[in-house]
Amino acid sequence: MAGALRSLSQRPLSKAAQPAQLRTTAPWLPGRLLQSVPPLVALLLAGPVLAGLAGVVLPAFGYLPDLGGTGLSLQPLRVLLDQPGLATSAALSLAGGLVTAAVALLGVLGLLAATAGTRKLALLQQGLAPLLAVPHAAAAVGLAVLLAPSGMLMRLAALPLGFDRPPDYLFPHDPFGLALMAGLIAKEMPFLLLVAIAALPQAEPERRLRLARSLGYGRIAGFTLAVWPSVYRQIRLPVFAVIAYGTAVVDVAAILGPSAPATLAVRITGWMNDPDLSRRFIAAAGALLQLGVTAVALIVWRGIEVLAGGLSLHLAAAGTRLPHDRSLRRLVILPALIAAAALIAGLFAVMLWSFAAVWRFPDLLPDRLTLATWTRTLPAALRPLGTSLAVGAASSTVALVLVIANLEALRRRHLASLEGSDVPAYLTVALALPLIVPQIAFLFGLETGFLALGLSPSLPLLISVHLVFVIPYVALALADPWFALDPRYEQIAASLGRRPLAVLLRLRLPMLLGPLATALAVGFAVSVGQYLPSLIVGAGRLPTITTEAVALASGGDRRIIGVYAVLQAALPLLAFALAASLPALRHAGRRGMRA
Repeated sequence: MAGALRSLSQRPLSKAAQPAQLRTTAPWLPGRLLQSVPPLVALLLAGPVLAGLAGVVLPAFGYLPDLGGTGLSLQPLRVLLDQPGLATSAALSLAGGLVTAAVALLGVLGLLAATAGTRKLALLQQGLAPLLAVPHAAAAVGLAVLLAPSGMLMRLAALPLGFDRPPDYLFPHDPFGLALMAGLIAKEMPFLLLVAIAALPQAEPERRLRLARSLGYGRIAGFTLAVWPSVYRQIRLPVFAVIAYGTAVVDVAAILGPSAPATLAVRITGWMNDPDLSRRFIAAAGALLQLGVTAVALIVWRGIEVLAGGLSLHLAAAGTRLPHDRSLRRLVILPALIAAAALIAGLFAVMLWSFAAVWRFPDLLPDRLTLATWTRTLPAALRPLGTSLAVGAASSTVALVLVIANLEALRRRHLASLEGSDVPAYLTVALALPLIVPQIAFLFGLETGFLALGLSPSLPLLISVHLVFVIPYVALALADPWFALDPRYEQIAASLGRRPLAVLLRLRLPMLLGPLATALAVGFAVSVGQYLPSLIVGAGRLPTITTEAVALASGGDRRIIGVYAVLQAALPLLAFALAASLPALRHAGRRGMRA
């Protein structure tokens, strides 16, 4: 969003968009009310995060009167440091965030370098886009079924290798967290790829690659040295979000990660849910440690950025051109293709398990398919499914309305100034906070605050917390199309006597129906995939399809796990399918609008 607004503010205003002309009509909302929306959105995002952090700091130092902590003390920190395997848990979390971001980013770089400016990139974008809708937990369940000793890969290898029982290896749940990293890489690579593709046009790849080719550079070297630095500067916030998520993920770590010891975030969640309420002090201290681990990961990543920048300058100065890189181009696209294939194969295996009657190892397919598991499981899944639908629909809709008002206020503020304006610093920080601050580091404090205020788990409360995480992604999805719309359409409508409210409702919003529907689907998918907010704020009284899927994935019948994983993946996929078809249905018979 910041990149979109920054590019807007740097464009000169046309004569037709001078402020004097804009002020001849009243705004669609009272000016002061509209301009109060950005501070309101910033408060809605930053307030819960900061309040949650404050609610963690005091219990971490022993102050929680409701549990007998009436004075400040270092005892919770001492008890935390005495926990066995704590250093290993912290190291696993740190490595998870850094390795995930590094490998996923290198995969994106290789794919873009090999395909930028070709039809392959457009085809890959269309093929990988649906994978972005798959929730992390559903993807993790699919990869667990794919990679397990009795999973699909071992079944494929059983016949040529000649064994009739699963091999004895610990994967997933390996002690080094390799399965966890593989799952995160496979899920984050499509996200970073689509973000990078959106940022690519502003890097002018055709012009820069043409210049690089004229100097003898191959496609890989030319893109890496001339185009990628500009692309990366625009996607740093999503990269930081991937690092923060990787260091503090709970649902994927519970499904794929090690258990002896588990990652830090998983252990903190266990302390929070421990029947012994005194463990809450350790959980608060652990939340502070998790915040520190994420901060260290971001600092280390900054050092990696500096080293990578120095290396690229050295390669450029050394004249490393790699003019004959045809074989290398085929090689560097493999990571992204493997990630996509693993996600698709995992989801297929999960869906197959949900219909399997008997599926013995090493059979490649079940003996027969049946609806018995669905018939038996679906009634129990209706309640969490309904909760996910209600919370997802409400939070994404409210987020879309707030983001529209916020973007319109920023757009009008820009048009009202000849000098142009950028995103207010407070809004940029507020949008980044929910993406970068680990959820485990502030949700515990937020829950403590809710209890102190006497707020019990409810749908409105859960929707409010989901909004904190949904709004940034809706804003990221909608900002570029919102500011890219040619303002001359609205100027023509205004010259015909249309009021700004009518112009917004009857012109701007219909013309942006596609991006609006996509942003709504993105928000819905983000809400459906929220595990920790639903677990902590819902307190077991508001189970969602995600919390149930993760709970079952830790051990149970693969058929039932498959049903819940398929339902969880189906919700956002259905939302994106509706978003893709809505503009075509709405604008049927209007060829220009469909284009």
